[in-house]
Amino acid sequence: MRHFKNHTHYTYFLMRISPSLSMSPIMSSGSATGSGSLMWFRKGLRIHDNPALEYASKGSTFVYPVFVIDPHYMEPDPTAFSPGSTLAGLNRIRFLLESLVDLDLSLKKLGSRLLVLKGEPSEVVIRCLKQWNVKKLCFEYDTDPYYQALDMKVKNYASSAGIEVFSPVSHTLFNPADIIQKNGGKPPLSYQSFLKLAGQPSWASSPLSVSLSSLPPVGDIGSCEISEVPTVRELGYEDYEQDELTPFRGGESEALKRLKESISNKEWVANFEKPKGDPSAYVKPATTVLSPYLKFGCLSSRHFYQCLTDVYKNVKKHTVPPVSLVGQLLWRDFFYTAAFGTPNFDQMKSNRICKQIPWNNDDELLAAWREARTGFPWIDAIMVQLRKWGWMHHLARHCVACFLTRGDLFIHWEKGRDVFERLLIDSDWAINNGNWLWLSCSSFFYQYHRIYSPISFGKKYDPNGNYIRHFLPILKDMPKEYIYEPWTAPLSIQKKSKCVIGIDYPKPVVSHDSASKECKRKLAEAYALNQKLNGQVSEDDLKTLRRKLEGDENQESGSKRQRQNPTDLS
Repeated sequence: MRHFKNHTHYTYFLMRISPSLSMSPIMSSGSATGSGSLMWFRKGLRIHDNPALEYASKGSTFVYPVFVIDPHYMEPDPTAFSPGSTLAGLNRIRFLLESLVDLDLSLKKLGSRLLVLKGEPSEVVIRCLKQWNVKKLCFEYDTDPYYQALDMKVKNYASSAGIEVFSPVSHTLFNPADIIQKNGGKPPLSYQSFLKLAGQPSWASSPLSVSLSSLPPVGDIGSCEISEVPTVRELGYEDYEQDELTPFRGGESEALKRLKESISNKEWVANFEKPKGDPSAYVKPATTVLSPYLKFGCLSSRHFYQCLTDVYKNVKKHTVPPVSLVGQLLWRDFFYTAAFGTPNFDQMKSNRICKQIPWNNDDELLAAWREARTGFPWIDAIMVQLRKWGWMHHLARHCVACFLTRGDLFIHWEKGRDVFERLLIDSDWAINNGNWLWLSCSSFFYQYHRIYSPISFGKKYDPNGNYIRHFLPILKDMPKEYIYEPWTAPLSIQKKSKCVIGIDYPKPVVSHDSASKECKRKLAEAYALNQKLNGQVSEDDLKTLRRKLEGDENQESGSKRQRQNPTDLS
């Protein structure tokens, strides 16, 4: 979701980690016995391991489970490049609505229901607190800048009205503020240093509360306008004709079913290694596909962690972090901690951990990448899967992110981040920004000479090109010898395959060999400048470097043309 200006994020972050301020997520103001509680759902769309919901129900006569439809996030935006709102594609909105329907059904089984309201969330929640006899406000703590700002407003009101606020950390394995405090006020910037600081989660050896038998009923809702969970159509979205929708359904029930299936194969869990796995597997993806359920909190990461450690106890040997499944959960916490402790984490400018690089600004190339028109079938097939499914394998994400930034097109990682943020059903502010910083070699990872080939990388997993044939049916009849480089096929074969390059499918937007060399040269220069200026690179420094790089490029292409077309002096 959109985040408020980052200086506010930084202020809240300082307040969270200052030793002089309480680190506890509980703020008490008076007794809450025998009265109403408001449970504000945002993420954390589940019943199992939900300490905020459990606390809301303790000693309360009534519990008001509330979800606010935020127009900013849900209302259709006809100007966006794909169906959806200003901030989210339709796949993610649909996944969220399915998750809310499932949550409502679960609440009804416990004698309650989900109260859906609409408006600016902090204003709506404050209005409910005023109208209902509420003594406790409970919600899961959220590190996203957007929620930090909302929560500060709501907490300030609750505090002034004598309402107790309980906001436990249960979206992640650790409280990022604790890790930052242990590290002297700064987030650890390597995974290994994060692991050393984090250690074992404090709750890991105690059983989590994974079920509730009942909830107090909903109290009198007064004049507040309550609705059922809206449908996509009721939100104002027409029936978009899409030949293939995401195969992943939202909700806690689906999350727990998927979790059960994943951990039932103990050998697979024990031997899981992240860098391995097939990015071209789409009939049965080579991972758990639990990320969207973790993103919306339909699945508790803490419950997942305990399930995995139970499997590990019962096998002879198993993989370990960073490559194991527990290692993946720890990566998630690593990025959450880095994001929470880094002002302007979501941008290059004024981000102290981000290399300043003079990326190209080319809207045509960006659109070709976004719209699966690069002429590289492996890249384009991945981008089609992203648009249709809202998900693709992590190695597929690596390939297209590398291609856009440091591999071929040299386009700013923020532009790619925006596309992923919109289209992914598992788009998560901290993790999405963290991964783009990583894959563009702007932060965390700096081996920019290691580039994913848009041709040979996919071929080693899927030599027949079945993944490409599925997501780019225009190439379904192309012989496998040419399917990764169809522009090299003789015209007779292109015609026979009913796919003439440049007419039915685009020519490559760049030559990979020369483009990747050019990218490496530019990054070498940018790194040298960052080192020379100790990271204090100004806008003017970047402009000067951009001019120099463009000049070098023009000179090189000029001398190439000269070599190819010597002037006829006769």
